[in-house]
Amino acid sequence: MTNPAAGISLREAAIIAGFGLLIMTIVYLFADYFVLRSLIVPGDAAATANNIMANEERFRMAVCSIIIVIILDLLVAWALYVLLMPVNQSLSLLMAWFRLVYAMIFAFSLIFLVMVLLLLSGADYLTVFETDQLHAQVMFSLNMFRESWAIGLVFFGLHLVLLGYLVFKSDYIPPGILGILLIVAGLSYLVDTVGTVLFPDFNLPISRIAGGWGGNWCFCSGFC
Repeated sequence: MTNPAAGISLREAAIIAGFGLLIMTIVYLFADYFVLRSLIVPGDAAATANNIMANEERFRMAVCSIIIVIILDLLVAWALYVLLMPVNQSLSLLMAWFRLVYAMIFAFSLIFLVMVLLLLSGADYLTVFETDQLHAQVMFSLNMFRESWAIGLVFFGLHLVLLGYLVFKSDYIPPGILGILLIVAGLSYLVDTVGTVLFPDFNLPISRIAGGWGGNWCFCSGFC
């Protein structure tokens, strides 16, 4: 089946979305788990700053990797819009916009990682700060990266909810239960983010379990 408005087949759109999600997942895991989480020592600003300075090249690779993830997010948003346009064009467009807003917030949060590099650059204008102050600002910037990104996850959750609804309503993406799982995954992101804002001690990362259902839905469905 070809989408006349987009000029590509629905299968091609699904393949683009699927491979975009796959590559995005691999690159993200490298940036977040292999680099950032391995360098950050919770509660120890000095150790974190020293780790980053000793592994500056890896840290810069993580920043570049996140840029790639953001670009792929834009591509996936377009591909999913094309894929699900026949189901409901208006909701498909809204679904894509939610992901675009998420990608823009994610891109904004990247500023805080660049700020870390600037704080640890050893520039002359930084000599007015004590070493402990610089390290504290580094940790603050890293925390702000996470917190600002978390705001974007609200829009990502809404994106998944609409995506799940459209998948469930479609008659060309098997199986139907996949749409329900995507909706649950989207709601889990909303619960996690809102719960963290309302309750500082909230520590029930539902999205880590349910969110995985939505990550590579195109491959799980067998549509590709």
